[in-house]
Amino acid sequence: MGIFDIFKNKDKIHSKNQNSENEKVNDSMVNFECYYLFGLTDNPNRTSKDSKSFNELYENVIGKNGGIIIGNSFHPYQIVNPKGTTIWQASYVKLYVNENKDEVFKSIINENAKYLVDLEKTFNEINVWPDTRLTYEENPIFSKYVPFIIPFLVYKSEEQPKWDLELNIQIALNGHATNYVNSINELTRFLMPEPSFILGFDEFDEQNPSKLIENFLNCKTMFE
Repeated sequence: MGIFDIFKNKDKIHSKNQNSENEKVNDSMVNFECYYLFGLTDNPNRTSKDSKSFNELYENVIGKNGGIIIGNSFHPYQIVNPKGTTIWQASYVKLYVNENKDEVFKSIINENAKYLVDLEKTFNEINVWPDTRLTYEENPIFSKYVPFIIPFLVYKSEEQPKWDLELNIQIALNGHATNYVNSINELTRFLMPEPSFILGFDEFDEQNPSKLIENFLNCKTMFE
């Protein structure tokens, strides 16, 4: 458990008087979902401040939901630091300590706003998990095709992520979703230039982090 897990264990309700009414904003970390695109590249650790391109990518993968855009890509062994804090927790805390946090979270929840944060300096070191299956020693293929993820922290909604909806629709119509996946690849080019490519999309499960690693292993036979 990370030092920031306290933010997941308490529901913090902020009230603000506006136009004689109290607006409650439930901004607890438990109300956010930890999503990520995953793929293979020659350089997994990249950064961009191109908020317009990030917003376009976010809306085509996630949809209109508000959330936090993390302006970095990472090797999977960079996304949890030695204290057990994940990049998603750290992005939440980065906004939570902002002096205008009430307005920030209210805009995410009520107005579907997106905020771009940079975690390059705080998650730039490799920290190999107990699950070592992405190391070169265990799977040499990952020395040539290097795993990466692009993370998003998204406020919970009843709606499915756009990725899931588009895949279901296109597979039902065409038997595959190649066109949609290719379009997402093109939207990532500002951050992940060729030969990088996207393999899929998933939600990070802190109770089962090895699921992320298994996503890469399930695709390994495509390149061997």
